[in-house]
Amino acid sequence: MWLAHRTTGVAIFFFLLVHVTDTALVRVSPDAYNQVIGLYKNPLMGLVESGLVAAITFHALNGLRVISVDVWKWANKHQTALAWVVWAIWIVAMAGFLPRHLGHVFGGE
Repeated sequence: MWLAHRTTGVAIFFFLLVHVTDTALVRVSPDAYNQVIGLYKNPLMGLVESGLVAAITFHALNGLRVISVDVWKWANKHQTALAWVVWAIWIVAMAGFLPRHLGHVFGGE
């Protein structure tokens, strides 16, 4: 959980860095901005978006687990069970998100 939390945190940081940069491009050159946004409209980027949502969802849920361990003594004693709860909620959330998102990416819906 420690490694997964750090890895998703770093991935989210780099996404935000790219996002701020490409959004700022609109002020420099609207045409260049439109070209960059056009590059994002392909199936590979749709898969990358899925990975981003997976990383953010996991990072948020695990962050709540870390907060609970810091705040409540009982949570410290049940870290393994809480980790399984994080994974279970993450799987349910991704199972709800992925079919719809990938339908849009590959089906053009």
